This record gives sequence, structure tokens and C-alpha cells, in this order.
Amino acid sequence: MQNARCYVFAATLRDGTVVTVRAARADDGPKIRRAFQNLDRDTVYTRFFGYKADVSDADLARITAADFKRTVALLVTGARKDDVVVGGASYVVVGPATTAVRSGEVAFLAEEDFQGRGIASSLMRHIIAIARTNGLDRLEADVLSHNLPMLNVFRRCGLPMAVRREGHVVHATLSLREMG
Repeated sequence: MQNARCYVFAATLRDGTVVTVRAARADDGPKIRRAFQNLDRDTVYTRFFGYKADVSDADLARITAADFKRTVALLVTGARKDDVVVGGASYVVVGPATTAVRSGEVAFLAEEDFQGRGIASSLMRHIIAIARTNGLDRLEADVLSHNLPMLNVFRRCGLPMAVRREGHVVHATLSLREMG
């Protein structure tokens, strides 16, 4: 298991912008709330399949108290001193630890000015590494069918992917088991 307090990496986006990928911390609540409140309504809808003006206290508590075992929460912040949150990814292990196939439900979000610049792909690499270290067998996500950029991140991540469509929602299952 990784130590969440020490999980900090520099990443370079496609356009050369340097950002920090790090574990969410207990004191990140106000930064996350501010970032969420500045998101475009369409970005919120695409992530949550509905509109909401603010992130709930329960969601903030889950993100800022992630244990890096059953819950993982990563943030992307600007390289500037103000540490502004511009994206994030998380997964939550679904089902009991005794389940034969261990699965994590994964989700991503990027601020509009940073979409299409490689944040989700970078976060995906980190999520995959952490999930494998934690013994997960697969990652799962529900994605709106018109969210082609996110579906493409999953398709290009290097993991075998199965999809199931239910109306306007695509359920993606990514296998973490080593092929060979």
C-alpha cells in the first residue's frame, strides 16, 4: 500500500504545462469546494449525470479522508504556489474485501481549461498503479455515451476493456490482471 501523505508526483501535460498529481489531504476541502463551484454546468452534468451547485459535505469527507485502501482520491493542482485544484480522480472499492473479484468504481473530473490536455490520462496511469498495488482485479465506470473524451481515455489506457450500454450510459469494465 502507498502512503497517501507521500503520494506526490510532477506531471507534464501535452502542452508542456507542469502540474502536480497528489493524494487529497484533510485540509483540501475548501480548495475542492472552490474548484467545484467554478465548474461549468455541463462539466458537472457529464460527471454526475445531473446538475448540482456544490459538492456535498459527505463527498468532501470521503475525498479528504481517503485511506488509499478502499478509497483513493487524487488531485491535480497547478504548479503555482496557490495549489489550485484543476482536476481529480478517485476510486472506491465496491463489495466486501472477501469477494473473489475485487473491483473499484472510478471517476474523473477536470476543469474546462484543462480538458483535452492529458490530465485524465495521467490520472488513469496513477489510478491503475494504485489499484494494482491494492490487489484490485478491475476498475469500473459509468460514462455518458456522448463523453467520448473519457471513453477514449479508457480505450487508450492499455487495459482490456468491456463495455455494456444502457440507454445513454456506457458501463466500462477495465481488467487490471496482467496479460500473459
